[in-house]
Amino acid sequence: MSGIPKLKEIMQTSEGPVITNVDIPEVCDRVSFVVLKRIFDVVAAIVILLLFLPVIPVIILLIKLDSPGHILFKQKRVGKNGKTFDFYKFRSMFTGAENVVGVLRPLSGVDGPIFKLKEDPRATKVGRFLRRSSLDELPQLLNVIKGDMSIVGPRPNLPSEVAHYLPWQRKRLDVIPGITCFWQISGRSHIGFQEWMRLDLEYIRKRSLLTDMMIIIKTIPAVIARKGAY
Repeated sequence: MSGIPKLKEIMQTSEGPVITNVDIPEVCDRVSFVVLKRIFDVVAAIVILLLFLPVIPVIILLIKLDSPGHILFKQKRVGKNGKTFDFYKFRSMFTGAENVVGVLRPLSGVDGPIFKLKEDPRATKVGRFLRRSSLDELPQLLNVIKGDMSIVGPRPNLPSEVAHYLPWQRKRLDVIPGITCFWQISGRSHIGFQEWMRLDLEYIRKRSLLTDMMIIIKTIPAVIARKGAY
C-alpha cells in the first residue's frame, strides 16, 4: 500500500479490536484550514483596526455628541456550538432602545424570528450613518481577536432568535460566526430568513480559504452599495 491510506483498519485497544473509518488526509486538511483561518483572522483584524485607527476617535466623538450613553453596544449572541458571547458594535441607537422591541416588532422588515427595521426610529442621526456605512461593525474585530468570531462566517443571532431555528437551521452553529458571509454579499436584509439560512449552510459546505477570500473581496463593493444595510 503506497501513500497515506484511509484509516479503515482494525486497531487494538485494551477492550479489543476497534474498526475505525477516519480519512487522515481529510482530517489534516481540516485542522490546517482551522489553524490558517485563525491566523488570518487575527492578522486581518489587527491590520483593519490599524487602518481605521484615525477614524475611530472621530466615530467615538460623534457618538458622544449625538446622544447620551455608552460608546459600545454590547449584546449576548449565540456562537459556535450554541455558546453565547458578548457581541460588540458602536452604539447606533438611543439608550434603552431594546425596551421597545415588542412594540415595534410588527413593523419588522425581515420575515422569520429576526427583527430589523428599515427606518428604525430608535436609531440616532450618527447611528443611521454608521449602519449604512457598516462602520458600526468595526468593534466586532475585537470579537475576532478574542476568538468569538471570524472575519468570514454566518452572522451570530440573538438567543431568542436561535430558539426558533428549525433542526436543519441549527447546523449554522457548527462553525464560528463571522462579520461577513454569503448573506452580506447577496443583499443582507433584502434576503428572506429561509434563504439567509440556506446561504449560511452553503458557506459551511463550501468553506475554504479561497471561498473566504472571495467573500471578503465581494464584501467591499457590497458595503459601498449599502444594499440591505439597515
